[in-house]
Amino acid sequence: EKSVTIPSHSWKMSYKPSFTFTIKDTSSAYQLFLILRHNDKYNYNNIFITLYTKQPNQDSIQSARYDLRLATNEKGWLGTGMDDIYEHRIALTPAGQKFYFRKSGDYTFSLEQIMREDPLNNVLNVGLRIEKKQ
Repeated sequence: EKSVTIPSHSWKMSYKPSFTFTIKDTSSAYQLFLILRHNDKYNYNNIFITLYTKQPNQDSIQSARYDLRLATNEKGWLGTGMDDIYEHRIALTPAGQKFYFRKSGDYTFSLEQIMREDPLNNVLNVGLRIEKKQ
């Protein structure tokens, strides 16, 4: 798991934090998660992001867009909370679907927020977590 602090708690579209993970085991299935921390002043029930992936020894970059739910009218914030801070761990691989890394090596992931609000206020941290599926 790797994360960064968002400067001034205002995530600008131009700020695209990058995370590099070294993958050695290509025979195991993995799960990729977005880690997001915000305070209770965050204005939306969701967040739109683009995830960019650069594979080992390749110049091309793949991108995937996500609309991730953070709250519902019935339940409120879906993440875990302490005081006015909420943390979300949201699977980016659909449930029941297996994800495999094809090559061993360094994978670089970048995150871009693509909400209408720029900067996106009240976001404290953002990151990624990769877990081997059991």
